[in-house]
Amino acid sequence: MQNHEIDYRVIGEEMQYVEVELDPGESAIAEPGSFMMMEDGIQMQTIFSDGSAQNAGILGKLFSAGKRLLAGENLFMTAYTNIAGAQKRHVSFAAPYPGKIIPIDLYNLGGKVICQKDAFLCAAKGVSVSIEFQRKLGTGLFGGEGFIMEKLEGDGMAFMHAGGHVVQKELRPGEVLKVDTGCIVGFTGQVNYDIEFIGGIKNTLFGGEGVFFATLRGPGTVWIQSLPVSRLAGRILAYGTYKQKDEGSILGALGGWLDGDNSR
Repeated sequence: MQNHEIDYRVIGEEMQYVEVELDPGESAIAEPGSFMMMEDGIQMQTIFSDGSAQNAGILGKLFSAGKRLLAGENLFMTAYTNIAGAQKRHVSFAAPYPGKIIPIDLYNLGGKVICQKDAFLCAAKGVSVSIEFQRKLGTGLFGGEGFIMEKLEGDGMAFMHAGGHVVQKELRPGEVLKVDTGCIVGFTGQVNYDIEFIGGIKNTLFGGEGVFFATLRGPGTVWIQSLPVSRLAGRILAYGTYKQKDEGSILGALGGWLDGDNSR
């Protein structure tokens, strides 16, 4: 194996974090802002790109970083290395919003997983985090994730995060799963990703589910989330900007006045 081998445990229910165990000399990489806590004896270092091209020349590093920038990620990542002699040390990374952390063993998944642009949380050092272009025009325009998705490659452990509950499905060769475009978390490299027009005037105008949905064709593994963060943010924004009525309240405007809301 070329990537560092790390042990881990996922802790929590709705607001999870992953605790990574590092042997002496082992490292984990993570997106800026995902760090939660670490034990003494771990060295934190900001690195250019994802750490998989540290032995490459300057052009290779720039190319790798440029791909991450296109995916909407930072040019820099943070590496956490155990320098505590012969002792194991632990570092933890937290999920950014309610949902589930998904451990993926790239070695057992064919070495490649495609995921939505904000799904990556952390990984063993050596895992490549780059971009995957959607070659089909329709998929790029209407697939919900645009032309660019994130690509995780290597033979080590990586961790994705998604909103709500996450279900993992194994698709047989030729088996098709139809999914809301925003609910896709990721899929292995053999899965064919495309979009399909729902059709029907009533479905298009009044269905409330969008005009397109994604089709995932096996063989391979797919991960589906029940609550995309975009859907959650949209509901929160609508709730915050919509002037609520005093539903079911016998006090009406008096109740609002007592609460300090004098704008009615």
